[in-house]
Amino acid sequence: MGGGGFIGSTVVSKLLDQGYRVRIFQRTRKYKNVYKQYSENIEWAIGEYSNQKDIENALNDIDVVIHLISTTLPRISIEEMEFDIKSNVISTVGLLVAMVSKGISRIIFGSSGGTIYGVPKYLPLDEEHSTEPLVSYGITKLAIEKYLLLFQKLHGIRSIVLRISNAYGEGQKIDTGQGVVGVFIKKALNKNPIEIWGDGSVIRDYIYVGDVADAFVKAVQYEGRKSIFNISSGIGMSLNDVIEKLEISIGAPITRTYHNSRIFDVGVNVLSNKLAMDELDWHPKTTFENGLAKTIKFFSNA
Repeated sequence: MGGGGFIGSTVVSKLLDQGYRVRIFQRTRKYKNVYKQYSENIEWAIGEYSNQKDIENALNDIDVVIHLISTTLPRISIEEMEFDIKSNVISTVGLLVAMVSKGISRIIFGSSGGTIYGVPKYLPLDEEHSTEPLVSYGITKLAIEKYLLLFQKLHGIRSIVLRISNAYGEGQKIDTGQGVVGVFIKKALNKNPIEIWGDGSVIRDYIYVGDVADAFVKAVQYEGRKSIFNISSGIGMSLNDVIEKLEISIGAPITRTYHNSRIFDVGVNVLSNKLAMDELDWHPKTTFENGLAKTIKFFSNA
């Protein structure tokens, strides 16, 4: 589910590289060329996530569902809360109902480590931290997590939740305005000023998309008892720090424009990844500097 998106396409490629057969559920085949070399092990199911019949057809003969569909972004979710709930939460409940009818007993869900916790009571944020999201996007992710665990209790569907911090890397879809690293790189390469909400001191935990994909592969193979994992670098970095590293990488100064901060932007978000390292045998391999260089190269050639 969502195999043509930024994270989804990287996850699919990792699975295909390891010999898995993959069916991608999407609205269109517009990302088909990404997977040309894997034509024997990949197929497409085209449909709408809100259409129950489309979901049921996509689930025929499936062993594991990886759920990476999201119809909103944090900013948009505030403006369109009803749509956020209907298109994400209700559609996911429909997916789970279909899984029960098809006898599918395993799902891995890409949740939001960046929005689900809210204002931190301590750092780094671990999976036991309270969840008090300040934006509808985080609330719907949390609601989906709760339904996954409910279906696990009621119907035995094994659910694994990966709470992803701020992912970046090749293939980032910057036209949505989501994902500061990709947006900053594109603006810097085009010699456009970078817009920052606040004074640039907001701290986030940036994780390279290839490392995120590795976590999903590990989750497919995981046989332990834990259900929720933070997937993160475990390292905090301010927006100003990101721009400074970007200036060093491209070898040129970057113009910055500062605006008033937004009410839903938490001042700091750094996730503990210890549980994922201990249980999933996963760890982030890519430093921010190396990941940034790969991402710059991607956008330079795009």
